[in-house]
Amino acid sequence: MKQIHSDIFQFRGSHYDFGKALGEELRESLTVKNRRQGWKLKRPRFEIDVKEAEEQFKRFHPVLWDEMEGLRDGLDLPMKEVLRDFGGYRVEPDPSGCSVFSTEHFMVRNYDFHPFTYDGMFSLYQPTDGGYAVIGPTSRITGRMDGMNEKGLVMAYNFTHRKKTADGFVCYVIGRMILETCATVDEAVELVKAVPHRGAFSYNVMDTSGITYTIEAGPRKVEVRESNVCTNHFEILVEENRRYLKDSLKRQNLIKEEAHHLEDPYQAFRFFNDRDQGIFAEQYKSWAGTIHTSLYLPQEQLVWFVLGGDEKPVVFDFKRWLNGEDLDLKRMYGEVDTELGFANMDSKLR
Repeated sequence: MKQIHSDIFQFRGSHYDFGKALGEELRESLTVKNRRQGWKLKRPRFEIDVKEAEEQFKRFHPVLWDEMEGLRDGLDLPMKEVLRDFGGYRVEPDPSGCSVFSTEHFMVRNYDFHPFTYDGMFSLYQPTDGGYAVIGPTSRITGRMDGMNEKGLVMAYNFTHRKKTADGFVCYVIGRMILETCATVDEAVELVKAVPHRGAFSYNVMDTSGITYTIEAGPRKVEVRESNVCTNHFEILVEENRRYLKDSLKRQNLIKEEAHHLEDPYQAFRFFNDRDQGIFAEQYKSWAGTIHTSLYLPQEQLVWFVLGGDEKPVVFDFKRWLNGEDLDLKRMYGEVDTELGFANMDSKLR
């Protein structure tokens, strides 16, 4: 078993200052060194057009471009490198898993991916220049793979396919935009329909009304359905699915079979996080190992979060933080069954 950790980063202020503070914090970190080193081993399958990226950010969420500029200054790197490693416009995603379940009171998810992609950072950010405050784990520093905002909107995305990609934003930046700019599930649907998509992902959103929508989004089309279970395939845009769906369907069926036992949030959390329940995955070499489990209670503004499996959740009271009470906790720990390197911890990744 390998012990892993995630640092907690708290910030209140403008997006530029937030980006600069992140850059200064990460300038000499393994996270940044590993991102840069990775491009020496493989060529990117995309191009970076700084001007076009700036235009797209300013069209959908202008203050995020301010954050990119702050990150550039904090890291002391060219903007082209910042956009390549952290910008999320045109970057092509790799295969992954992920499972989501919700009731009218909470949403729980397992984030399944490859260790060397994982930031190991959990962020609480309250902007002063536009956008809602957001709590959740980061992806490529600027993005969010799941999270909740001050209005009680919850978002978690699941990978579907990367075939026939197009120019556009990737999942984790779209997730960030949803959380910072949308107060309801209907607003989230409008945003996801408007932005250009690089690949095919499901964006699962719920708000304090208790409604959960699964937004099936890809480069060619976006469809919406009301659903409380999502794994890694579309049910409307089936032409976008991968050929191999056995594992995705297996996890979906397991969750549906147990759904009537999962009305209690702690029971649901245990079902997702316990290694012997069939949802927690350990195929890390195949880009499908569970790295964290998170549960969001929007009406109470509480977040439960753990790294690895068979763990008791760390509970975050987002309402208290929004009222100005900073966290004393600086780092979370967990264990996963792999020797693969993590981007924030290991100098040699494999």
